[in-house]
Amino acid sequence: MTSTPQTPDWTALAIQIKDWAKELGFSACGITDTDLQPEEARLQQWLDAGYHGSMDYMASHGLLRARPAELLPGTLRVISVRMDYLPAAAGFATNLADPTQAYISRYALGRDYHKVLRQRLKQLGERISTQVTGLGFRPFVDSAPVLERPLAAKAGLGWIGKHSLLLSADAGSWFFLGELLVNIPLPTDQPVTQDCGNCVACITSCPTGAIVAPYVVDARRCISYLTIELKDDIPEDLRPLLGNRIYGCDDCQLVCPVNRIAPLTQEADFARRPQWRNQSLVDLFSWSEAEFLHLTEGSAIRRIGYQRWQRNIAVALGNAPYAAAVIECLEKFSGDAMVQRHVDWALALQRQKATAAAAELSRAQQRLVRIIQVGLPRDA
Repeated sequence: MTSTPQTPDWTALAIQIKDWAKELGFSACGITDTDLQPEEARLQQWLDAGYHGSMDYMASHGLLRARPAELLPGTLRVISVRMDYLPAAAGFATNLADPTQAYISRYALGRDYHKVLRQRLKQLGERISTQVTGLGFRPFVDSAPVLERPLAAKAGLGWIGKHSLLLSADAGSWFFLGELLVNIPLPTDQPVTQDCGNCVACITSCPTGAIVAPYVVDARRCISYLTIELKDDIPEDLRPLLGNRIYGCDDCQLVCPVNRIAPLTQEADFARRPQWRNQSLVDLFSWSEAEFLHLTEGSAIRRIGYQRWQRNIAVALGNAPYAAAVIECLEKFSGDAMVQRHVDWALALQRQKATAAAAELSRAQQRLVRIIQVGLPRDA
């Protein structure tokens, strides 16, 4: 049996770790230290402005998010990984262009990424432990107070765009990030120097104006926050801006020129599931809670629960073009009080559209009568 080396060649091990990461399905891997002190002031300003909205855990963790070494005592390095998730036949244009269909953020079309990345990071830690005596490691995937994007930027995986997402010159932003905290002195990678230049496409295209300044997002206006994180009523003034987006939003990524070269994922778990293909809002709103739980099994969508699912669809139904079927399905609703408030709002909007449609039809009929009368012989 080969003995475990007590003092590994850290440079060689870092190279080996990156090879293992690719074998485990990660698209890129970088290594950085734990110093995020420059981020602390920005984080505190963001919290002080209330941009975290009702995400109380953001404030309760405070500056701990910028201090990864406090999460796992003895941590010396953060191994940052990227996994691409853009599925083939994502159907962006089709879904967004048809207001009768539901739009779901592309990252949620497959299996819950938390489970996929966490399992692979754990395997990576176990492989490292075969080379290092007394290795301490802990994987994180968007599940603990870690500033994953600044860490990934320090590790050389990309730069932070004006929409606050990480951008990679060869992968755009259609990827997940994960971190493995370790207690070994691996050599670190250098950050990239690229940036967004003068481009402000993400800022000008945000449907709700949530990107209030370059690199600053007011979560309270972000559609992803409103449809996923917010547990209360969606503010009425923002509801019309959601359109048919019922879970998350991709607009700032869709317009980003860096994403023109983003690769498709090779990970089968992130492929679009059949239940998310060409689903009408009316059909989704008719799901029972049992159907919702069954059809979102293993999906990140399940985390919002049935009530918020119906709340979001009710808003989208209100935004949809007038249709008798839409009014009928809304009128049939009977259930949660919060959902009912959104249903009432949607019904009022649909009835306004019905009245406008009837008035327009009447005007069209009157125009047709006049045309016919003008064209008829005098004795007809």
